[in-house]
Amino acid sequence: MTTRPKTIIVTGACVSLLLASAAAIADDPTVPTQIVDLANKVDGVHPGFRAFHAKGVVVEGTFKASAEAARLSSATLFNGSSIPVTARFSDGSGMPGVPDGSPAMPRGIAIKYHLPGGADTDMVTNSFKFFPVGTGEDFRDLLQAVVASPPDAPKPTKLEQFFASHPNAPKAIGSLPIPDSFADEEYHGIDAFIFVSKSGQRQAVRYLVVPEKLVHITPEEAAKQSPDFLFDELARRIAQKPVVFHLKAQLAEPGDQTKDASQPWPPDRKVVDLGVLTLTKVVPNSLEAQKRLLFLPTNLTAGIELSDDPLPSVRTAAYAVSFGRRSQSSSASSGPDNMNGHGRDGATQPSAVSR
Repeated sequence: MTTRPKTIIVTGACVSLLLASAAAIADDPTVPTQIVDLANKVDGVHPGFRAFHAKGVVVEGTFKASAEAARLSSATLFNGSSIPVTARFSDGSGMPGVPDGSPAMPRGIAIKYHLPGGADTDMVTNSFKFFPVGTGEDFRDLLQAVVASPPDAPKPTKLEQFFASHPNAPKAIGSLPIPDSFADEEYHGIDAFIFVSKSGQRQAVRYLVVPEKLVHITPEEAAKQSPDFLFDELARRIAQKPVVFHLKAQLAEPGDQTKDASQPWPPDRKVVDLGVLTLTKVVPNSLEAQKRLLFLPTNLTAGIELSDDPLPSVRTAAYAVSFGRRSQSSSASSGPDNMNGHGRDGATQPSAVSR
């Protein structure tokens, strides 16, 4: 029987070191801070919660890799053993009380794989088929445009102007249907990573987390649901039977670019099955557990490397800024008023970067 390692808890003394290291890997350390500041302007400041994906729930389960995964990457994650996981489903807004059926809002699943020996590796995915922009600076500018475009703003608004100069941004947001369940949604790892095989072969990939069935509902149907229907349905479903996904990878071909997450690869690129993710329970103390959890797209293990895509480093740095702020507010006041909702930190329209 596999014993799950205790979840890594990042607190107090680690925060300043985490902030410093994350800032160091971003090309411009001011950009992640600006992103979090702007996210707080869009969705408000909610002490103790993430600046993005504020509303979430923590689940546990296992991952078992396929033989194809072991061929593509030497990562321990893909050795075929049963790997314990801690995952978090979430809504993409920075408002802890956002209704689950809100339109134009990504849903996400972040996964922490607990490897033999006590190390972890993370994957951060969401329901965007591709990201609205390809750089941290452009994402900052997108949030600035949202802030500068209230309902009474003169036309064309700053957001309309941004969309005109970044035509993939509205297309990405338009690719966000509403699922009937977190378990019936497909999640995309929008950034490119490099698999390195035992023989040293390198393969650029983008992750897919694929459900057993994909089910979407109309905005009209979603409006009739309760504000927490995705979370309530997940709790009922997982109590009856495990929730199962297939982790897959889309494989780049020679000449496919890897540095721009707003540019999807052609749909005819080969997709391989990396293994089965089986989620078996909601953690009893989910509200508290997610406050201590931090999922970082740059937290990789040997056999998986960063590509030239700049977003993972920017995202890690922004998450660290958000984590530092929510940790400080949680430690300053940890009463029940700071634990309402399903809990995470960001922006209602095109947000969903933060874990």
